[in-house]
Parts: sequence; C-alpha cells; structure tokens
Amino acid sequence: MKILHTADWHLGKRLDRFSRMEEQILVMEEIIGIADEEHADLILVAGDLFDNFNPGVEAVELFYKTLKRLSLNGKRPVIAISGNHDSPSLINAPDPLARECGIILIGHPKAEITPFGTEYFNITNSKAGFIELTIKGVDFPVRILHTPFANEIRLKEYFGENKEEEINKVLAETWKNLADQFCDDSGINLLTAHLYMNKRGAEILEEPEGEKPIKIGNADLIFSDSIPEQIQYTALGHLHGFQNIGTKEKPVIYSSSPLCYSFSEAGQTKYVSIIDAEPGKAVTYEKKALKKGRALVRKAFSSVEDTVQWMGENPNTFIELTLESETFLTADERRLIYQSHNGIVHLIPKVKNRELAEEQSHEINLNQNIDILFKDYFKTKNGGQEANEELMNLFNEILNA
Repeated sequence: MKILHTADWHLGKRLDRFSRMEEQILVMEEIIGIADEEHADLILVAGDLFDNFNPGVEAVELFYKTLKRLSLNGKRPVIAISGNHDSPSLINAPDPLARECGIILIGHPKAEITPFGTEYFNITNSKAGFIELTIKGVDFPVRILHTPFANEIRLKEYFGENKEEEINKVLAETWKNLADQFCDDSGINLLTAHLYMNKRGAEILEEPEGEKPIKIGNADLIFSDSIPEQIQYTALGHLHGFQNIGTKEKPVIYSSSPLCYSFSEAGQTKYVSIIDAEPGKAVTYEKKALKKGRALVRKAFSSVEDTVQWMGENPNTFIELTLESETFLTADERRLIYQSHNGIVHLIPKVKNRELAEEQSHEINLNQNIDILFKDYFKTKNGGQEANEELMNLFNEILNA
C-alpha cells in the first residue's frame, strides 16, 4: 500500500503583515494532486493543522475542504492529529461529520476512537492511542499508534507530575504495550506523533524560528529509541525541514511544512513523504517536492542600485533585506526600494563602521547649541558618520513639536 505523510500546515499563518492564504490554497491543491497521482491508500497529517487556537474562517474552510478532497469523498481514510498550535477541542469538534467523509480527527493524547465503518474502510480495533484499519483493496490491516501534542497541563494529566523524568519512560511503555498487543507481521505498523523527537546523543535539532517551542531544556525531548521495534514508519510533525532521524530500514520522518514560514527556513525545499509499505518488510519512502508558494530569501547588498536590480529580477519572493552603505538611507531611497518590490518583509539598514581619523577626548560643553550637541553625539555613536540634512530636519521637527 501507499501512504502520504504531511504535517505542519499552519493554515492561517501570516508572515509579518503578509497573508499566506493564497499560497496555502495552492499548496493544498498540490498535495491533493500528489496524493491522487500516487494513488495513496492512506493520508497521515501529523499536527499543527492551524497556526493558532482560534483560526479564521478562511483557514477553517480550507482545512475541511482539503481533508474532504484528500479523502476522495470518503473513499480514502485521512488521519489528522493535533499539534502544539492546535486547539484539541476544535480538532475534535467536527468528528461525527468528518467520519462520514472518511476523516479521523484526533485532538488529545490517549484518545480512544469509537470504531466505525464506511463503504471503503473500517476501524476494526481501537484502544487509547491506537486504531486498526481495514481498507478496501488492501489485503492486510493497518495499525496506527497515535500521539497528538500534549501541553504542560495535559502532560501532567497523562504522564504525572514527574514529567521530565517520566515522559520518555511512559511513552515508551505505552507504545510498546500497544505494539506488543496489536502489531505483528501480518499488517502494516505505523506511529504518528507531534513531538520534539531526536536520536539519543545526537546534535540538537533547531525548532522553527518564530514558532511556539516544544522543547524547554530536555523536559520535552523524546528519544527515537522509545519507538517500538514493530513500527515500520514513524510520521512526525513539528520541525519544518524534511529529515529522517531514524534509519533507512525504519524511517522516523519529519515531512516538513508545505511552505517556508520563517526566514530561518529560507532556501528550504518543502516536501511530502510517500511511503511504500507491506507487512513484514522494511518500508521505502520518497520525498516529493512541493513547488507552490513564494520563496523566502535573505539578501544583503551594499548599494541601492544593486538592491533594486535584484528585486526586479526576483519578483515572486518574500525578502529579508539588509542594506549596508556608507550613509543612512534617505526617504527617497527607502521609497525607491519599497516601490521596486511588493514582498519586502524586513528592511535592515546598516551604516558601515568608519574609524575616526583621530581619537579625540574632550569635555562636553553643554552650553553649545542643541543641534551641535546632537551632531556630536550622533557622530560618536555611529563610527564618525555625520548626521545628514534629512536627519537634522527630523530632529528639529521633533524638538519643536
């Protein structure tokens, strides 16, 4: 069978003042197209479905429409779990209606899904944190251990007060008990979770810039050796770059976000993971690149002319722009830069440090004109750079307001 794994949609997310909704509509369409082209039998969405607990109407509508189309109107099961950006109650709310469309929504850790069936698949077994499916046209069952994100309060509720010491132990024991009871070589065995997971002893993986962090010290760090031996593929959400923290034979995959959502992701290619699986054998997977959406670019220039030329040649981007020059940008130069591109998210002007011709140490004469004092102060604080006429006019305007 074929499985499509995606995560971290962050529907409704903005980039500073810029909406990403049009891009999200396009990339959701792209994911649906890949699922259909690959003839996927099952879809896994590993959390951070929305960008916040109270998503806007457009984001909610896009979410439901996307899941419905991914489910082929009930013919293909879709399983979506909540992440640290999601409200578990919001994810759970449409569950009765979602089931009619072949969609299984899981908001809380240790959730127990009431068994149900459609014309095309059935949940044949269900325990807290586990479901087993039979799918029309697939000759073997699919077992899925599921662990949505749990916040501090829910972690204590589910894992006790000694969370820091117990969470790896409890998760490992919970997963192992479920795997030992239900997962054998007669079916496909999967785990999906929204957690900060890494190899024990490995270099710390950076969480996305500007995102709500999961890892606080080592309290919420889950080690991949907690995954039961029976699990053939682990579908993770949270980190926004595609990576396998498992092995080739037993992948533990962050599938990536569908768009670049912060400038720490600038230049990243985004993916979904397509898994080929059969009972008793190692899975294979292929990362399918997503091409929709505007690229995020960090660029630095030393002249306004070069800046304007590059931006004219790269219109379909969001830019974090650093401009280092000999003097401060004038209002006309800023206007020219912003008029040349509609995707400037940040403009960071820098004046090159210039050493003073000679070091001077003198007492400040407070009897001097305020303009002279300001110019002297500005010069000492900016590497000898003189305050230009425009800056002095602004200073006087404020002074006389």
